[in-house]
Amino acid sequence: MQKLSVDIGDTFLGAGHKLQNPGNISKYVSAIIGGAISLAGIVFLFLLIAGGFSMIMGAGKSDPQSLEKGKKAVISALIGFIVVISAYWIVKLIESITGLVLIGA
Repeated sequence: MQKLSVDIGDTFLGAGHKLQNPGNISKYVSAIIGGAISLAGIVFLFLLIAGGFSMIMGAGKSDPQSLEKGKKAVISALIGFIVVISAYWIVKLIESITGLVLIGA
């Protein structure tokens, strides 16, 4: 009887290649995702501060355009941060359902 599947990993990548072990890839992806979430938090903080400052300056000068710009910046920062955190928790939910470790080593 013939085999229905053939291991082609050694043929294309060579024995002992880094991509042979999926654990290595997950470590790199986890590091990138952790850094991206930290960067998203820092960007969120700066956008929140800049938007708040713009709102305060617009209210002080009675400039409705500056006030609206500040509100839009704060709302955009909040929506962006909610999207990033939601994506993280969706991946964590998939991890708990499937039993796989996608983020974290």
